[in-house]
Amino acid sequence: MAARNTLRRSLLYVPGSSQRFLDKSRSLAADCLTYDLEDSVTPHMKAEARTLVRRAIDLPTPSTIRERAVRINSVDSGLALGDLTEVLQSPNLTTIVIPKVNSASDLTFVTDVITHTLAQQPQTSTPRPPISLLALIESAKSLTNLSSITASTPLLQGLIFAAEDFALDLSLTRTPSLTEFLFARSAIATAARAADLPSTIDLVCTSYKSDKADGSPPAALEEECRDGRRLGFNGKQCIHPTQVKTVNAIFGPDVEETKWAVRCVIADEKAAAQGRGAWTLDGKMIDVPVAEKARAIVRKADACGVDVEGLRKEWQHQEPE
Repeated sequence: MAARNTLRRSLLYVPGSSQRFLDKSRSLAADCLTYDLEDSVTPHMKAEARTLVRRAIDLPTPSTIRERAVRINSVDSGLALGDLTEVLQSPNLTTIVIPKVNSASDLTFVTDVITHTLAQQPQTSTPRPPISLLALIESAKSLTNLSSITASTPLLQGLIFAAEDFALDLSLTRTPSLTEFLFARSAIATAARAADLPSTIDLVCTSYKSDKADGSPPAALEEECRDGRRLGFNGKQCIHPTQVKTVNAIFGPDVEETKWAVRCVIADEKAAAQGRGAWTLDGKMIDVPVAEKARAIVRKADACGVDVEGLRKEWQHQEPE
């Protein structure tokens, strides 16, 4: 249940082979801080990176970070077993990101390794947290196998779209409009929803340096976030700490939308007490699907730290129209 309620608006990658970046990451703020053993680590640094990341996870989680994850190397690389064997020794590990998941067997392998490794560890009085898996969808093969991938293991908690590798696999050229990824992104968001996975994490924005005189976030980042949210994603990968604030804001609760949702929930509670199945708010009909959407918005706002109780007090007199 804790894993299902994990908020992952921003997933920020940290190179696992750099002690300097690992140390700096403890002062950052992100929903999911992901120590990377894959793309950002050169082959001759893989073994050392495992040790550095293990030490980083062993340290207490900073208060500004909701979740810490490790991106291991792909199952096909032959390095995944070594990665898992090392990082699973840390009692603090809760989340594993698996790259290049092409079929259900990749996740089955990781699940089997987790089960076997944890069973061999000595039992302690303090049970370790459950392990969650996030799968990176990076190829045409993975896209066609989405149904079996999402059904492969109960540990799976989300899908992540890796645009650059997907473009390489299909010989696509990434454009600012991202229309070449529309089918893939829609399929991933839909598959995650169909499998009731709590996290759908969108592609990386390659723009992170401000292009404005006031130093505000690049327009491309803001537009990509809004575009992803419209497609059904509820989070985005980040490659630089400066991207996190914008990503969290856009994938977080909108002020006006949250206010509407609180009003809707309060009025719906009163309508239910009156035996009314449908009613109106601000001249628009509210029925069961709309009311459930409002409740979901309120739950997310609460998870993001919005003063929901304060809003409920402010709108306590809202009536169904």
